[in-house]
Amino acid sequence: MQAHGYDIRDPALAEQGERRIEWAWREMPVLRRLAERFSRERPLQGIRMSGCLHITTETANLARTLKAAGADLVLCASNPLSTQDDVAAALVERHGIPVHAIRAESTQTYYRHVNAALDHRPVLTMDDGADLVSEIHKRRTELLPAMIGGTEETTTGVIRLRAMAAEGALRFPVMAVNDAMTKHLFDNRYGTGQSTLDGVIRATNILLAGKTLTVVGYGWCGRGIALRAKGHGALVIVTEVEPLRALEAAMDGYRVMPLLEAAGQSDFIVTATGDKHVIDAAHLDVMKDGCVLANSGHFNVEINIPALEALSVDRRRPRPSVDEYRLADGRTLCLLAEGRLVNLAAAEGHPSAVMDMSFANQVLCAVHLVAAKGRLENRVHAVPAEIDREVARLKLAAMGLQIDRLTAEQTRYLSSWEEGT
Repeated sequence: MQAHGYDIRDPALAEQGERRIEWAWREMPVLRRLAERFSRERPLQGIRMSGCLHITTETANLARTLKAAGADLVLCASNPLSTQDDVAAALVERHGIPVHAIRAESTQTYYRHVNAALDHRPVLTMDDGADLVSEIHKRRTELLPAMIGGTEETTTGVIRLRAMAAEGALRFPVMAVNDAMTKHLFDNRYGTGQSTLDGVIRATNILLAGKTLTVVGYGWCGRGIALRAKGHGALVIVTEVEPLRALEAAMDGYRVMPLLEAAGQSDFIVTATGDKHVIDAAHLDVMKDGCVLANSGHFNVEINIPALEALSVDRRRPRPSVDEYRLADGRTLCLLAEGRLVNLAAAEGHPSAVMDMSFANQVLCAVHLVAAKGRLENRVHAVPAEIDREVARLKLAAMGLQIDRLTAEQTRYLSSWEEGT
């Protein structure tokens, strides 16, 4: 079963990719249950979808679930360095799902692939960074009249979409899957925490215990990175611009200070903010010799790479995901994964069990958008609480866990104001 109209590195990699997809499938019981249910109900029957996502084993299992629900799906990559070429081959050759993604593709090829996915004329989009939505609104406006809606997986993408909505530019409704409790509590915190440290360790093979590691940003992703770094024995510093998050980091036991102060004492600095140039020339100027820089935000703009290149007199690659910059004053600074998502570019991304919940939200939100066609405003919508609870219920059931239920008396009490002291 081969898909028509695709662009991948090598179809011969399909067997290897299929083995890895099946391995991940074992750790994704929520998606398995949804695939079984929706293969009968077919709520997405005939719905044309385009997904701009990380082409990984976990995404492959999201794709097979959407296909089971009836979706007519085409995929492209949401990051040039996150594509697993064997997975792309398996999706095309074994599952009949067109994929336009090649690991380490150029920026030109990346946007060619985005537009190839949009040539499918989707009525639903599934984004990881809002590139499909952005491209539709900027250059593919002929697609707008038929659009039902979209879903967005990342903090960065939700920020972009809310900016569009605030300017009145967003022309169809989008579900902020990123903000679902079963997404950011687990995917952002536990998934990003483990996979980011996995990427740093795989890239460098440097012992974290006893080293000073600075986490830039204490959102859900930053919390997870700090927690896992602390577990490895690192001395963790947190830098923030939001006073409440900074206070929380201090109460969680981390040192809190401005990045300019932290830069001079850090062995590792990991960014997780979703913002631009949070590590800038002033920080590079005071960093200690050998400092390792990594980014766990969506785009490769959090570290000012042009400023790093301007300060350097030489660059070499001692390890596959490490670029070592030698500065004019003799110091060296090490940039991991070209400043892109270190957990995907230098490792394999989040564990399958974490992505199981995030992608279950994606599937259920896609079904919700189709069911609510024409009734949702053109803005960013929160994931309905019932979808969040359904994902949690399915996950608990898959883990073999049971919880208590309120009695009738307790339910009445919680909805009453008359009882008191």
